[in-house]
Amino acid sequence: MLKQLREKRAKLVAEMRGIIKAAENEDRDLTAEEQTAFDTAQASKADLDKRIDRLEGLEASEAALEEVVPAASRRASIQRPGGDPAAREFENMGEFLNAVRFHPNDQRLEFVEGVGAEADENGPRAEMRMDNDRQGGFMVPTQFRSTIMSVSPQDALVRPRANVIPAGSSPDAGITMPALDQSGSNPGNVFGGMTFSWIEEGGDKPETDAELRGVSLVPHEIAGFVTVTDKLLRNWQASAAFLENLMRGGVSAAEDYAFLRGTGVTKPLGALNAPVLKTVNRQIANQIVYLDLLKMTSILLMRGGQPVWSAPQSALIWFGQLQDPEGHYIWKPDARDGFAGTLMGYPLRWNNRAPALGSKGDLLFADWSYYLIKDGSGPFVAASEHVKFTSNKTVVKIFWNVDGAPWMNAPFTEENGYEVSPFVALDVPA
Repeated sequence: MLKQLREKRAKLVAEMRGIIKAAENEDRDLTAEEQTAFDTAQASKADLDKRIDRLEGLEASEAALEEVVPAASRRASIQRPGGDPAAREFENMGEFLNAVRFHPNDQRLEFVEGVGAEADENGPRAEMRMDNDRQGGFMVPTQFRSTIMSVSPQDALVRPRANVIPAGSSPDAGITMPALDQSGSNPGNVFGGMTFSWIEEGGDKPETDAELRGVSLVPHEIAGFVTVTDKLLRNWQASAAFLENLMRGGVSAAEDYAFLRGTGVTKPLGALNAPVLKTVNRQIANQIVYLDLLKMTSILLMRGGQPVWSAPQSALIWFGQLQDPEGHYIWKPDARDGFAGTLMGYPLRWNNRAPALGSKGDLLFADWSYYLIKDGSGPFVAASEHVKFTSNKTVVKIFWNVDGAPWMNAPFTEENGYEVSPFVALDVPA
């Protein structure tokens, strides 16, 4: 698969090179058709780059799992018997949860990977102990963390398309991302406060300063609970896939909802509540018509990227009735191919985490590359038999830290005074 993607990318690069070479050989700029072809190839290449990076990262992770890493005991005095070394990894997520619940002294929870030279007189240092979290949970092993936290575009709207900042060495510390302050109606703000003027020979150059601002992100904790029977948890071979899917779906849904609709108070600031959001008043209450789409597309910040529409599934009936000014259906499906899957040439995602049809933000047109996600520590897992002790059930808690917010704090005003934004939502009628 990776080889095929690389070959596709190489063909796109050759196509782009051919377009530029043809224009340069004739000592001219690109024609409109050539520019369109070049931009299309460039967008396709950007998409392939992301897919290739994900697969290369996955292959690197899989290769790392095969490496032999010595494990050191927390108690330096322990001597291992001869024979094969003890297992250091769990077979799957179900076995890990089984150990957390029923075998908290399992050596795989007790051992610290990669610790050796860093040990002090009291034994190996414990910064990386799986149960070192102050809330008593066990950190999910690395090989399962990617399973839970990495979601495909079909499962989540925001994370696969946003700019994700890794947790880092101080995972829950706040971070401030600098950016030019390009808000306001002053044309100079297009260049972040810099102004330009023509000067005569020998004239004084005008003083100008770039205006900077920051987007501060502080990972907030989010937790989820699920109750499972002890019998199911003991049968970890059968329950592994079920529990992994349950956690992955829960993590995906909780984050996606916050990135879309969060208030920014002890949680991420969602795009629908951010000052950067531009809204368009719909023509008819509780409906979506062709003019609504035109207005939304006209004020999207178009700087490359890969913007995507998102709407609740209940909006499908109005998309199916879209008509142009001459009364022709423009999104009508057929029995073979179904719906087109795009609006105004951009992908459409059904998003039932969006507000209800007719509400502000039910239809959203967004370039999520302008959204920042800061991962923190976790995810962690804890299991308690006490809450449901008489029912022979275990409450499993998963918790992690994350924050998110749009990179821009206001719509962008073009040099001609026209205001655009990477986040455009349909609102109620005026």
